[in-house]
Amino acid sequence: MKIVKIQSHVLQYDLPEPLGYSQQYYAKRSAHLVEVTTDEGITGWGECFGPGNVALANKAIVERVIQPLILGMDPMDRDVIWHKVYNLLRDHGQKGMPMQALSGVDIALWDIAGKVAGLPIHKLIGGAHRDHVTVYGYGMMLRPDETADSLAARFVDEAAEIKEMGFAATKMKVGLGPKPDVKLAEAVRRGVGDDFRFMVDANHCYTTSDAFYVGRALQDLDAYWFEEPIAPEDHDGYRELRAGLDINISGGEAEFNRWGWRQILENRGLDIAQPEVCALGGISEYLRVLALCHAHFTPVTNHVWGSDIAVAVNLQLLAAMPPMPGGLHPWEPMLEFDTTHNHFRDDLLEDPLDIAGQVKTTNGTVTIPDKPGIGVTPNTDFISEFEIT
Repeated sequence: MKIVKIQSHVLQYDLPEPLGYSQQYYAKRSAHLVEVTTDEGITGWGECFGPGNVALANKAIVERVIQPLILGMDPMDRDVIWHKVYNLLRDHGQKGMPMQALSGVDIALWDIAGKVAGLPIHKLIGGAHRDHVTVYGYGMMLRPDETADSLAARFVDEAAEIKEMGFAATKMKVGLGPKPDVKLAEAVRRGVGDDFRFMVDANHCYTTSDAFYVGRALQDLDAYWFEEPIAPEDHDGYRELRAGLDINISGGEAEFNRWGWRQILENRGLDIAQPEVCALGGISEYLRVLALCHAHFTPVTNHVWGSDIAVAVNLQLLAAMPPMPGGLHPWEPMLEFDTTHNHFRDDLLEDPLDIAGQVKTTNGTVTIPDKPGIGVTPNTDFISEFEIT
């Protein structure tokens, strides 16, 4: 079997209303899918992290840089392919967009391997430790036309709605500044009540001192984790926050490959690791990062962003994740699910995952797809409708 073509599909549409997080507002939803075709007619699908113009730049890397390096190679030799591409691109960036582009290709190769074997990816990894995964719904995003007070009122209602939808927990965004952000967190706590788990995602917007201010308030609100409170490069700051706050410090979505993750984990700055498989180097590298996390006794809850391709891949990985540290009632990972408007989550697949529908009827959990590969197939007519060049 040989690779004969690699094609990127960047999808985009206008959102009904702009959404935001601490770094920016955006009015378009994007997704970047990768399609790897073989001479035996087996096609694999993957996804690259990164929206908008980043996706267009990654499309060029996938098609014009990576494709020429691996055309004609056996797609089953995915580890050989991974290291060939990484080694030849090392001089041009060991992190960032080259790794995002490689991630989508690697995921597609795993999809092909599963289809060749007739097995879901979790079987290729070593089997499923669980046949269902708990899901948390994130929402409560910023809006460019709303004040802190109007956002707080919205967050109360939206948090209550996500709880009512059946999700086991919820996550909010912050980014207005330390004091208004605390008010937003207080609003979410009011919305979900005292006994419901909620998390706070800062997208690295604070200084260390401001993160301590917000973190202490989140402790009092019994928030479960404080995600990316400061810049991902500030390893010392993460260690200080973890040592000084009684709330889980999480992060890692902006880190790449095993070497970057080794530095984070040896620094002991995270209570919960959040690797992003569509960015850090694909499934091949994710498994090495997962092993490093568990070697440092750091539990993992994957970061998930993008289309239902990314969701399906993460379901496979969460199924195959060993319990850490084990026991009758071990710490369990959760699936992150975006509850905001997303055609690429709801309408992309020939057979939709229907995460929201499953959550509503199963007490906040979803089952693991058991079809070969990543377990899902995108609708090519839908891709054609939303693809941009």
